[in-house]
Amino acid sequence: MIEEGNIRRATAGDAAACAAIYAPYVTDTAITFETDPPSPALLAGRIEAANRRHAWLVMEVDGAVIGYAYGTEHRSRAAYRWACDSSIYLQAGRRRTGAGRALYGALLATLAARGFRRVLAGVALPNEASMGLHRSLGYRDVGTYRRIGWKLGAWHDVTWLQLDLAPDEDSVIPPAEPR
Repeated sequence: MIEEGNIRRATAGDAAACAAIYAPYVTDTAITFETDPPSPALLAGRIEAANRRHAWLVMEVDGAVIGYAYGTEHRSRAAYRWACDSSIYLQAGRRRTGAGRALYGALLATLAARGFRRVLAGVALPNEASMGLHRSLGYRDVGTYRRIGWKLGAWHDVTWLQLDLAPDEDSVIPPAEPR
């Protein structure tokens, strides 16, 4: 089944739907290392912050938000400003419907248009679905932090993947600033 929906920029008004999608990942999985589900108010702040510099997109089907993807700062040092991190979360039962691929495709295009050159994703293991999605979109493994996070009674590795959004130019002049 291919999921078709409307992908748009998220607003603070989407925070409750995003919080409801995210909560089971927080409470029932090691996919995220957060241990307490964030409130809609906290997510509203995250949405606004992401949209100021990067992007936070939602997918709606029949008027309801069924997933979201966003970009955030990779690191705070100035030399990293052309790189960002990406994340995606879908409602339970929406995996392997094409929704993730569509959302991520829109996110990657938005980040590239804003001038970002690299996008990275940290995937807590095991998570074959996420590894498969990222690799199918062109992300390449760049390293694994071993036993880095403790959640649900076990240590978990995190594999980092990277995608180049734009080719490097051989120049001593830096690329245009991300916007």
